[in-house]
Amino acid sequence: MTFSLKGKRVWVAGHTGMVGGAIVRRLQQEDCEVLTARRADLDLTRQGDVESWMAGRKPQAVFLAAAVVGGIVANDSNPVEFLTDNLQIQCNILSTAHRIGVEKLLFLGSSCIYPRLAPQPLQEDSLLTGPLEPTNQWYAVAKIAGIKQCQAYRREYGRDFISCMPTNLYGPGDNFDLMSSHVLPALMVKAHNAKLAGDPVLTVWGSGNPKREFLYVEDAAEACVHLMKNYSDDSHINVGFGADLTIRELAETVAEVVGFKGALVFDPTKPDGTPRKLMDVGRINALGWKASTSLKAGIAKTYDWYRENVAK
Repeated sequence: MTFSLKGKRVWVAGHTGMVGGAIVRRLQQEDCEVLTARRADLDLTRQGDVESWMAGRKPQAVFLAAAVVGGIVANDSNPVEFLTDNLQIQCNILSTAHRIGVEKLLFLGSSCIYPRLAPQPLQEDSLLTGPLEPTNQWYAVAKIAGIKQCQAYRREYGRDFISCMPTNLYGPGDNFDLMSSHVLPALMVKAHNAKLAGDPVLTVWGSGNPKREFLYVEDAAEACVHLMKNYSDDSHINVGFGADLTIRELAETVAEVVGFKGALVFDPTKPDGTPRKLMDVGRINALGWKASTSLKAGIAKTYDWYRENVAK
């Protein structure tokens, strides 16, 4: 079965974030009315405010991309925000979507939901089969709860609520704050600053050995719209590039794109996080979607955006 967005009121919750913004841009290709709400106008952690806003706008489809997000430092330093705020946002939107009769909802999670040492590549069935990575467990627990909430509404009330788990995303609109950003934008900022300063060395956190998978955010937005139209099942579904590389290889690629000519030095006293995270994307590929932007091309596009919108 397919779900048509034509003529629908579609709310992108979290549209000011990287993935939410990309989904809004992708929806411009659809014949639908896109609804958005800025944080200053709607606090998603307040149930009454969410209920009032959604009852007034009456969205027929929802992309739930709103979340408190960040890298290892932010996760480890702000466990309350990463756990409690995300739980509140999810509960408020999901319960209200059920109450007002939203036709379809897509909940976005994260690859960090999987056990730290789960078999690679990560399959959807690996959920809850082992301990989580301690450095992002607070965020992971909230996202796992969101998956289970969608499943509960499907089973008890027949709601067409689905979940997808994107791998590490990057692109225009990313967070480039070194205190809270993820590894790719953090490396980009460091390489850019080192290039401008003429530094001979760029220090990279960790050993450089962990392997990570990265997906350009415009590809992720395409996947989300594709799933909204073509997927309806109890299980969450992975969204990834389908290949990974070491942090050392990532740093070398970022340095090449940015134009940093110095040496890379790795600091093993800093945390590595999960040893490897590669998504099994067999299910979504079978539905007709596959990533189309190479890592180097995506980094180049992201760096152009960073220079125009952040570095200035």
